[in-house]
Amino acid sequence: QVQLVESGGGLVQTGGSLRLSCAASGIIFSRYDMGWYRQGPGKQRELVATITSGGNSNYADSVEGRFTISRDNAKNTIYLQMNSLKPEDTAVYYCNARLGPIVHWGQGTQVTVSS
Repeated sequence: QVQLVESGGGLVQTGGSLRLSCAASGIIFSRYDMGWYRQGPGKQRELVATITSGGNSNYADSVEGRFTISRDNAKNTIYLQMNSLKPEDTAVYYCNARLGPIVHWGQGTQVTVSS
């Protein structure tokens, strides 16, 4: 059974930082491209950042320079370090695992940035 379990969300003030984690089980983690997506109130789900199985990362323009995605294959975990948070970063953040046509999603973790 595949599980992606996100943690680390919460309430933070503008300018603050949070670190999200996503622990994966039931997959050969090192083979998967991993990513973070988010869905804000009344918005569609959007890509935040991805990291390939080889460690190459990609970011949405809106978070470039503020967020950092990383992975630890020994722990089957990815991270999203979020700095200089803004109210517009408020969303449910979802972990994503992708291997070709196979896609898995986590349940999400809420991030709320107060102004």
